[in-house]
Amino acid sequence: MGDWLAAVLLGIIEGITEFLPISSTGHLLIAERWLGVRSDLFNIAIQAGAILAVVAIYRRRLLELGRSFLSPRGGIASGHPPAANAVDAPLAQPPRDYAWKLLAAFGVTAILGVLVKLRGFELPTEIAPIAWALVIGGLWMLVAEYFAARRAATVGERAAITWRVAVPVGIAQVIAGVFPGTSRSGASIFVALLAGTTQRAAATEFAFLVGIPTMFAATAYEGAAVLREHGTGGEDWSLLAIAFVTSAITAFVAVKWLLRYIQTHRFTLFAIYRIVLGCMLLLWLAR
Repeated sequence: MGDWLAAVLLGIIEGITEFLPISSTGHLLIAERWLGVRSDLFNIAIQAGAILAVVAIYRRRLLELGRSFLSPRGGIASGHPPAANAVDAPLAQPPRDYAWKLLAAFGVTAILGVLVKLRGFELPTEIAPIAWALVIGGLWMLVAEYFAARRAATVGERAAITWRVAVPVGIAQVIAGVFPGTSRSGASIFVALLAGTTQRAAATEFAFLVGIPTMFAATAYEGAAVLREHGTGGEDWSLLAIAFVTSAITAFVAVKWLLRYIQTHRFTLFAIYRIVLGCMLLLWLAR
């Protein structure tokens, strides 16, 4: 297989899986078994493309949150929850208050992430733990969605992000980063649903928004480390550019589709997909 075709396929895989609750790291590690292992700089490039797509989708929301710190009253909440298919719908709480919750979740992730790095933790690259994480994560999603639905029926629809939601979401992002196959977006969404935000759209939006600074920080840290240790010698920049653009376009389409999909559907489809894929991998390993 040509290198350019492998770059396109890996960019597509990253774009689809980064923000869907099915684990991008797990899928990329599996794909590299057949498409060939890529450099750390290549993986950083396709991740950056996916982040850029989400920034483009939420650009107005990000501007609103940034401007809230310049407003004497921190912005005024409309009282309406965010619509699942409209990222520019009014927030369910004052923008500055929402922004503080985002910063808190990111702060928790950053502190715990640094502690994990200092302990020298390395991501497993074997397929077996990834397969188990896919299966266990899928089962957990089914259970979590069941209890989240029961809670929503009991307390009603709640779209506001509280401190009880922000801090656990920050912790969930670190746990997902430690175990490939878990899914950062999936862990964040379901923790938010179980911790107090009963609306799927609101939980998804918070997970995506807090993922932006988290992924930017992780990408910058990893990129600086790679450049410091290995430089850019031997890199094919045309392949990096192809993969970056492919990942960005694919992620943009995937996130837009997901925001429409969850308006009328639960996450059950993704849970079933994870379980089926994980079981297939375990059977393949057994044979």
